[in-house]
Amino acid sequence: MTSSVEYDAVLLITFGGPERSDEVVPFLEKLFHGKPIPEKQLEAIVERYAIFDGESPINGQSRALVGAWFDRLQADGPSVPVYWGTRYSHPLLADTIGQMAEDGIKRAAALVASPFGSPYTCRDYLDEIDRACETIGEGSPKIDKLRAFFNHPGFIEATAQRVREAFAKLPEVSRESARLVFTVHGLPVQMAEAGPYVRQIEESCRLVAEAVDRAGVCGQPDGWDVVYQSIPSRTIEPWLEPEIGSQLVRWHEADELDAVVLVPIGFVFENLEVVYDLDFEIGPLCEKLGVPMVRSAPVASHEAFVEMACDLVRERMAGSERAALGSMGPGPDRCADDCCRLKGKE
Repeated sequence: MTSSVEYDAVLLITFGGPERSDEVVPFLEKLFHGKPIPEKQLEAIVERYAIFDGESPINGQSRALVGAWFDRLQADGPSVPVYWGTRYSHPLLADTIGQMAEDGIKRAAALVASPFGSPYTCRDYLDEIDRACETIGEGSPKIDKLRAFFNHPGFIEATAQRVREAFAKLPEVSRESARLVFTVHGLPVQMAEAGPYVRQIEESCRLVAEAVDRAGVCGQPDGWDVVYQSIPSRTIEPWLEPEIGSQLVRWHEADELDAVVLVPIGFVFENLEVVYDLDFEIGPLCEKLGVPMVRSAPVASHEAFVEMACDLVRERMAGSERAALGSMGPGPDRCADDCCRLKGKE
């Protein structure tokens, strides 16, 4: 049991993304924190967004989760408003927290849409919350980040259901021999080692693989593999491996890739990286290799994930037992000050 906390609102915090072509460059400028973007890199990213008329699917899916979360809270409690803020696009987090202050909100519980802990996926969000509250100043609500959900039953069940849906899209003859491969965002090794990123990823993947009964299938002792995507082509520092495209080729050359189901477990919503990396790059690669490939959808507003979001709020407000699967147990309500912080970075 933990001590209870009273909240008068909840807040979803997401990465954000552009919704039309004229928002792409301003979004990238915020993403790069005002630093000059190399011209070729900028052109390449803009060209990718142009394929989708400048629209990332992340904001639409974020709104859907906000609506589903609100409806569930109104039905089953606690009956509080749901706000939404992003790091790099409208509505910016500082603007949302400012609106919360105007609405008289005193304390809110925040769900950060990143399953795994690292400086990039956790600490940066905590720092962003602090900066936004400092910008508002006196009258800013107190914002408590909800604990990590990488091993929460709701996240595992929602992901497992997405995996089952993906396997069902494969030709029946390919399902038994298909590799189950989880994809997450690549990080520099130093950044990953500053937090529980890899340990939490491996625990989540194991739990999902067990939920869909894949242990020992297709020559995979654990029933699954992890690969990393969105890794820069040119970098002098070591990044987490294996990189997704290179690993698929290695499996194919070793005659260990009859079919593959890709699961973007590191992403709560569809975004440009998921869609472009997996559908526009890895999809054609698998076609070239002659390997049937499907990918699962992210959890987004899956019913089990929505219920998880409610559960995380209720456990803090009621001080009740915290649900978690596997051996790592539930994460702390408050991270240590040095958690997910790079050495030498205050």
